[in-house]
Amino acid sequence: MAAVRIGISGWRYAGWRGSFYPPGLAQRRELAYAGERFNSIEINGSFYSLQRPSSYASWRAETPDGLVFAVKGGRFITHMKKLAGVETALANFFASGLLALGPKLGPLLWQLPPMLRFDAGRLTGFFELLPRTTGEAAALAAQHDEKIPTDRALVTTEADVPLRHALEVRHDSFVTSDAVALLRDHDIALVVADTAGKWPLVEEVTSDFMYVRLHGAEELYVSGYTEEALDSWADKVRQWSDNGLDTYVYFDNDAKVHAPYDAMSLMKRLGLGS
Repeated sequence: MAAVRIGISGWRYAGWRGSFYPPGLAQRRELAYAGERFNSIEINGSFYSLQRPSSYASWRAETPDGLVFAVKGGRFITHMKKLAGVETALANFFASGLLALGPKLGPLLWQLPPMLRFDAGRLTGFFELLPRTTGEAAALAAQHDEKIPTDRALVTTEADVPLRHALEVRHDSFVTSDAVALLRDHDIALVVADTAGKWPLVEEVTSDFMYVRLHGAEELYVSGYTEEALDSWADKVRQWSDNGLDTYVYFDNDAKVHAPYDAMSLMKRLGLGS
């Protein structure tokens, strides 16, 4: 059966304390609390800076068996290098510790900056560098440079299992049959991103799984989802699942504490969670 995983993008938000997180809950317990309510969580701190193996190992230990983490690729690769000349940067990213998640490591998310247009050559070069198994990721990680000290690098994996990748685009030039075909040829999921109309929302199937990011329907990162909107997203998830596609959905409308509640509401509609 196709898997359906619903969760939140990040979990450490000051505004959630005393609301989603009960008053008095220790900050160090927030991930465990969230992990008991969702079956997947998107790690977004990895976008801003390289993390440590000890952090990934802690996140794995603090969450229930069966939970899966998506990991967001570093902005140094996507926004600063713009996918070009990133061999060493990718090695550093994979050496930074995400393999410590073990069986809880889910898809890798690569979010492009809004100014980056579709360029078939640039994308093809990047896609060909991406490891497609954790074994390949470990081999790539071993090529890290001094930015990751040897005593802080993780270049091994517990098991050699497939890795999935998803691409979130933010330029209208990607809304073409050529772009969709390129992602499909390289087995990269095209993220279904709801961004209050600011950036493209494309629902093309380009891999064997769907990756959905819900940033807010009316106001980016701020607005919640209505009952009708959640019903609609639940219908979409059911259809993808019925077609054999694993589906990952993450709510990123975190500014007004809508994300966790919207995620739980969607899970309820899909018969997930309590």
